[in-house]
Amino acid sequence: MILRVGLTGGIASGKSTVRALLGELGCYVVDADRLVADLYQPGRAGHTALVETYGRGILREDQTVDRVKLSNLAFATPEGAKQLNALIHPLVLQSTIELLDEHEQTHPDGIAVVEATLMIESGSSKLYDKLVIVDVTPEVQIERGVARGLPREEVTRRLANQLPREDRLRHADYIIDNSGDVARLESETRSVYAHLVADLAQKSAGSVRP
Repeated sequence: MILRVGLTGGIASGKSTVRALLGELGCYVVDADRLVADLYQPGRAGHTALVETYGRGILREDQTVDRVKLSNLAFATPEGAKQLNALIHPLVLQSTIELLDEHEQTHPDGIAVVEATLMIESGSSKLYDKLVIVDVTPEVQIERGVARGLPREEVTRRLANQLPREDRLRHADYIIDNSGDVARLESETRSVYAHLVADLAQKSAGSVRP
């Protein structure tokens, strides 16, 4: 029986780096953003739902979804963000569950980590045994988001559509502070991984009790 772990945090908090580190430590990792990208491809359910909702104006000439146009349209208001999430999250959730179930069939004793930005907001965090949150201050998120090439207004807008930091942290089983350098992040990630290994052992022991 695998330990199912949710990994989340706000924009530009360092989730992807932590996911990669946990993968190097031996965890099976899933990037929900990649699942979204797959669902946005022509012929997939997400692509169909988006075109039906927002029209063909969100498509490029090759019929793929222009995610910048979609973002500008869908995230213009909190209500718009909720509408997009309501369309896509159930599809992502279904794909995620299928991946985890398939992995468990061939690797019945391990740690599976799913990274997703709006895990708490969508309610999917309840599906996981443990929830790990990567945490930085909003000021650092804006600074790092801009450093990645995002307009400051875009980073601020996305922050407004995510849970406030304090509310997010209340859901955490483990918190990884990413306000320091890479060495500190690696150390904190290894510490959390050790806790997850212990959690897996406890879960496995409980599953074999008579």
